[in-house]
Amino acid sequence: MDQNVKSTLTTRTRDDAHSILSGGTKNPRAYLAFLGPAVVASIAYTDPGNFATNIQAGAQYGYNLLWVVLMANLVAMLFQALSAKLGIVTGRNLAEMCRDQFSKPVAYAMWVASEIAAMATDLAEFLGGAIGLSLLFGLPLLWGMAIVAIVISGILAFEQRGFRPIELVVGALVALIALCYLAELVLAPIDWRAAAKHAVTPKIDDSRALMLAVGIIGATVMPHAVFLHSSLTQSRTPPRNADERRKLVRFSNIEVVVALAVAGAVNMAMVMMASAAFHAGHSDVAEIETAYHTLTPLLGGFAATAFLVSLLASGVASSVVGTMAGQIIMQGFVGFSIPVWVRRLVTMAPAFVIVAMGYDSTQALVMSQVILSIALPVPMIALLMFTGRRDIMGEHVNGPATRIAAALGAAIVLALNVVLILSAIGAPIPGLS
Repeated sequence: MDQNVKSTLTTRTRDDAHSILSGGTKNPRAYLAFLGPAVVASIAYTDPGNFATNIQAGAQYGYNLLWVVLMANLVAMLFQALSAKLGIVTGRNLAEMCRDQFSKPVAYAMWVASEIAAMATDLAEFLGGAIGLSLLFGLPLLWGMAIVAIVISGILAFEQRGFRPIELVVGALVALIALCYLAELVLAPIDWRAAAKHAVTPKIDDSRALMLAVGIIGATVMPHAVFLHSSLTQSRTPPRNADERRKLVRFSNIEVVVALAVAGAVNMAMVMMASAAFHAGHSDVAEIETAYHTLTPLLGGFAATAFLVSLLASGVASSVVGTMAGQIIMQGFVGFSIPVWVRRLVTMAPAFVIVAMGYDSTQALVMSQVILSIALPVPMIALLMFTGRRDIMGEHVNGPATRIAAALGAAIVLALNVVLILSAIGAPIPGLS
């Protein structure tokens, strides 16, 4: 039975993709075979860390930080496309390329930084799913965490049936999150004119807004997603010649734009919902739990339930993807793999420790996103280096416009990180109170 499922899903998907690439079919349904890697990676852009940072941004600053969400999503599109291209062209993922191209000390240092980022990722994702389950069914948080761990293990078992089943499961959860936030936008009294204005008008009110802006970037442009995407494309549909490789890169770019446009729209919807519901009279809302309880009298029980369902789906799906990314990072950098259950046990530990010690869970989610933003330059700079080398990429080397745009995106992230560090140590920053 398992072999039949693998044949009818994974093998058929690969066959459909090769048929399109070779010009053997014009069936529009066959193009769905290229939909998968970017959808899986996109869950990283709607994970519980996004819920935490976006709720705080909308509640405290209204629509003012929407431009940060839009900018971060555009940067994410570019770097996810570059990551996917690296895997397609070289047949190697980003972590493997780092191990091959850098000296051992540099590669190991990058691995340590990436592992810390992966643990921060798992903290946000696993804890967020547990919060959603706990609030939805009234369970103790530790029980919710245990149930989420079991569900994640069950979903990861689909990997044994090839890449397609796991893509479909994650894709269904992404669709559920998007539908929940579509409902939120219908129910919340959005000021669309103000939202449109602030989506394109840069503004940072104070140092707290700066930290949230960096957190939004850390929650949107995810280090583990940059690593993972190159792995998802490296052997999914191996191109058989240069023409197929060119087509595959083009289809990959289209998928990245579509998948991350949906993820970006969900992120902006989170900020707009929080702004419309909380900013005017409940700007002190800073916790996911408080947001849920406050939503019920403001927008009704359906809105509150949709919020929790989307949070739970986000936590489960992003934890699955985070585990996959953790395996890729470890195996790619050091050349060996460890059992998934060991990896899951290690990365679950910080979430359990935080809950057991009584730390504020939402604040832990926000701080995890700041850690991710600080770790983000590691894969960004490496990806820029590799995709800019003709000896590695051949005809697919980055053009001048792509190099400039990617360098600018990396520079913005680095600059925000420097300002955040200066703010954290109390150094005066012009223009910020």
